[in-house]
Amino acid sequence: MLRDTVARIVADKLQERLPQPVVVENRTGAGGLIGAASVAKASPDGYTLLVMEPSAVLAKWLHKNVAFDVLSDFTPVALVTTTPLVLFAHPSLPVSDTKDLIAYSKANPGKLAAGTPGVGTPHHIAALMLNAASGIDIPQVPYRGSAPALSDLRAGQIPLLWATPVAVLPFVHQEKVKAIAIATLEREPILPQVPTIAESAVPGFHVDIWLGMAAPARVAADTVRLLDQAIGEITRIAEVGKRMSTLGFNLDYRPAEKFRELIATDHARYARSFAQPASSRADQAFGSRSTASACSTRAFML
Repeated sequence: MLRDTVARIVADKLQERLPQPVVVENRTGAGGLIGAASVAKASPDGYTLLVMEPSAVLAKWLHKNVAFDVLSDFTPVALVTTTPLVLFAHPSLPVSDTKDLIAYSKANPGKLAAGTPGVGTPHHIAALMLNAASGIDIPQVPYRGSAPALSDLRAGQIPLLWATPVAVLPFVHQEKVKAIAIATLEREPILPQVPTIAESAVPGFHVDIWLGMAAPARVAADTVRLLDQAIGEITRIAEVGKRMSTLGFNLDYRPAEKFRELIATDHARYARSFAQPASSRADQAFGSRSTASACSTRAFML
């Protein structure tokens, strides 16, 4: 999966800058929460890192008995990369942007559903937030990964799909799928013709997908600075930028304190949007589809 690939790209370059090899280990289960929890409980010696993504921030509102607090149990090291979240549609759906979609949904209640790669993902949250902000009720179909959801979109089994662009773009170019909205605040160069949800219908709407490196809480400041500096250098390597671009990611290095601010800002924003645990929301969605398992990535410096 993309998270694993990003981790391996960073790990490969990180071990060139540190006196230890860097090993990537996947901890599967619970939408990434098992891997995050294991890092939160690891020794704060700087030898265990988590490839953190927004699901760690969202966990508090989407799952019961989360074994970590994203604000207090981790030490942010550096933000590495971001990628846009896009709402795709089957070509037969007669909408071209979010405004059209809202109007169609209200005129045709019960006829739409949106695929996502699982409960607890930013895609899931985007679907819920768009419903709440626009007064519509488009249920989500949580798959176990994006590939089976894309397959069903292409086959017309679902009319909408929340996804990152890299795997879907070839089908957009072939006009087998259309992109109708982007969940960033500004348009994306990769799909410059596609309006944002904010400009089309819901001012200020945005759901961000990012990947960054975090360590357990109480890691020494000198260790954080060393890792932060090394990751910053890695994001300035042209080869790394090219490899990330092929995955649909934009290098967006931010140092430890800026990454901490991002986590805190997202946490506060989602707290305002989802003041109660969202497990009940998930129960209202269609049944989970497919059989692929979620995966969380841990980077170990041994």
